[in-house]
Amino acid sequence: MIKSDPMPSRQVKKAKKLRVLLCDDETLFRDVIKDMLNAERGVEVVGEAFDGADAVKKAGELKPDVILMDIGLPNLTGIQATRVIVKSMPAVRVLMLSAYHDDMHVMESVQAGAYGYLSKKLPPRELVRALKVFAEQGTLLPPPLMEKAVSRLQRMQTIQTPLGAATRTQMRVLALLGMGKSNREIASELGCNVKTVKNHLNVLFQKFDVRNRTEAVVKAIKAGLIAGREAPP
Repeated sequence: MIKSDPMPSRQVKKAKKLRVLLCDDETLFRDVIKDMLNAERGVEVVGEAFDGADAVKKAGELKPDVILMDIGLPNLTGIQATRVIVKSMPAVRVLMLSAYHDDMHVMESVQAGAYGYLSKKLPPRELVRALKVFAEQGTLLPPPLMEKAVSRLQRMQTIQTPLGAATRTQMRVLALLGMGKSNREIASELGCNVKTVKNHLNVLFQKFDVRNRTEAVVKAIKAGLIAGREAPP
């Protein structure tokens, strides 16, 4: 009787966990969020930071995938720390947490390198859910905050930017989609048909080299299309 060789055992690949760095000066807040995140499959809190300088240090040491960054950190603010971190680690995704909902803080955060902005007042469970969405999509700006951040775009003239020339109509389309408007709603605002809106979106996505609406708006903010510009008379 010939014995066959045993079948080689299949190695099961472990799914890579999302590595998160928590940066907040409130110990209780960190503890609550850390416990909830560590209880999630596929998520691991790899470190904690209590101020901006510590956040920069821990980010360099731990190389996380995502950083939850409080905007009001001592020593270095969350915005300042983000600016330093993304300069040396452009692949990291920073999700800013803040009690401020004004467009100035949103734009400053995005221009510093953050790809998301959330209210710190969200219930912990909703915050954890939002973090997972952020990790999947790469960007996260809730519609009310997006609307504030892009409101001036509707009144801008043609601008030459590092992303290429964009017409006034395209800027209006960008502003409206940033507010969460559907293609039909944008068409109604512009007085055109849905097909024309789709054409504008395709052109914008190609110019900005992005895949979706949120990425287009975030990239526009990063390029400085909004900050400090006023509407023409």
